[in-house]
Amino acid sequence: MMTIDVRHRSWRCFRVVALALVATLVAACASDDPAGDDTAASEVISPTTAARETSTDDSATEPAGALPTASTSESTDEQTGDSSAAVPSTAANDTSVDTSTRVTLPDDSGLEPVAGGTMRFGLIADVDGLNPTSSALTATSGVIMANAVFDTLAAYGESGTAVPYLAESFTPSDDFLSWDVRLRPGIQFHDGTPLDAVAVQLNFESQRANGLVGLAVRPFFPEADATEILDELTIRFNLLEPNRYWTHTMATQLGMMASPAWLEAALADPTLNQRPVGTGPFVFDTRSEDSITRFVRNDNWWNGAAYLDAIEFLPVTDSATRADVLLSGEVEGLQTVEPASILQLREDPNVNVLLDDAGAETFMQLNTSVAPFDDIRARQALAWATPRNDYLALIGLGTARAANGRFAPESPYADPSVVQVTDDPARATELAAEYCADFPENCSDGMINMEYQWPGPDVVFTRIADLMIEAWSVAFNVTRDELLQDEHVQQTALGQYNTTLWQAFSDVDPVTETVWLSCRTVGVISLNFPRYCDPALDAALLAAATAQEPSQRADLYQETERILNESFARVYLSHALNADAFSKKVHGVCNRTSPEGVNLLCSTSTITWHDSIWIG
Repeated sequence: MMTIDVRHRSWRCFRVVALALVATLVAACASDDPAGDDTAASEVISPTTAARETSTDDSATEPAGALPTASTSESTDEQTGDSSAAVPSTAANDTSVDTSTRVTLPDDSGLEPVAGGTMRFGLIADVDGLNPTSSALTATSGVIMANAVFDTLAAYGESGTAVPYLAESFTPSDDFLSWDVRLRPGIQFHDGTPLDAVAVQLNFESQRANGLVGLAVRPFFPEADATEILDELTIRFNLLEPNRYWTHTMATQLGMMASPAWLEAALADPTLNQRPVGTGPFVFDTRSEDSITRFVRNDNWWNGAAYLDAIEFLPVTDSATRADVLLSGEVEGLQTVEPASILQLREDPNVNVLLDDAGAETFMQLNTSVAPFDDIRARQALAWATPRNDYLALIGLGTARAANGRFAPESPYADPSVVQVTDDPARATELAAEYCADFPENCSDGMINMEYQWPGPDVVFTRIADLMIEAWSVAFNVTRDELLQDEHVQQTALGQYNTTLWQAFSDVDPVTETVWLSCRTVGVISLNFPRYCDPALDAALLAAATAQEPSQRADLYQETERILNESFARVYLSHALNADAFSKKVHGVCNRTSPEGVNLLCSTSTITWHDSIWIG
């Protein structure tokens, strides 16, 4: 067994931001430096490694992984009507050119924190519950709220490296088929029960047993002996296949630890899913769904004490209204992915904005398991009919970059040969005619019948729907279906849709994105939302989970991009422009550290944490 000393400490206070994604998937944005991510991944099991990674470049005030304030760029692809002749344009596909938009918060590390006060935070939407073993925390709004009350076994350092958090150390076997997790002693849940190996095992088994969350667990563990309790504070996880980067999953929802007593009580009384009990810096106070969820400071938090007296979360589904309530002082912070609101907030002198477009992608997601998109010609027709250039101009407002896959072009995992075809209605009508000749029962008046589903109510999402449906009408008869976000997510997981607007693929390490892509996560309920299964894709994903050399790992993820591009299961639109905005009286957003002093990511995919925030 391999083990690494956990005693080294690093107390540097760098200001780093990485964020991405929107209202539907857990994700994160990582450093694009493969040496800062991949080469250390086999040893990402102690604070020692993380401190080493964040101190590799002390040449400036920004360490490895720091996001400089950069320019905004626009890029669209020039495409022909022949998919074989489609040629990527410069910056959108050139991995040697970094045209990303990244803006950090001002450095406030020299200010003296002040305790007290309540911060109100505007969310994109509410979620169905706050139980990490059973609730659809895949919505970023749910994770933001859950971060107040739950801690994770691992956390992401600012370089994108997973480091111990609730856990004291992670020790892999030589073949990476098992991992021993050693917990920090003396940690208690809010109800006074101890965090021990039995509690971790119960959390794992609760997740595995759940119909939805279990889809991210069951396919990757044996049915029997998935965990072994070695002693009071040590538990072993046994995997189905080797995974050199498994610790990254413990920094996600799957690593959140809930009180065992509360979990058992919530099975008998599901209303308790709205009243979470964890180990986190805040304790649940009150919750009114679709209104206000309030947490108060946990004065007995194991990692110190939060500064805020309380934090309140308010779902404001309309993007423009959400920006307005921040500008008017009704909230002190918010998440947003809407370009017009982002531009408005950046222009206000009383607002600070965290901004990054190098993480998540926005795309149209197609259900490949049912007609019409179980036929690749229908999927290709939708891709060619999609007006990406108009989307970038009218919705992206010249700030969004065209996306060709799930990695930003500056990522080592992006394949510059991969091109997303769009903007050719003539080619779309040809493919629709071919399809309708074979399946007239799925067509009307020579065009393919389909439904388009999107989350709302939201003015921007409705505007996107209008833009897409008008363009698609050259080859499709489109039925409109606007749903509240929680219902939208549920119907997507159940496969009750044809096409939907989605954002995803901003995980800090792509190993945790396997759950969204694997054949194993297709079922009655699916986390592989397009329900597209390709054994070659699964093989490449599994190989990437064991690859140690950065170049080998990059080759494997580039292979996955080629397979996904040829599937037409997604029509990529843009690298999502994501932002967290705060009143200038909000400080400390990026002052988070692990117990060993490793600087942690302060935002990822519009997801923030709250223990270091103060108002002054």
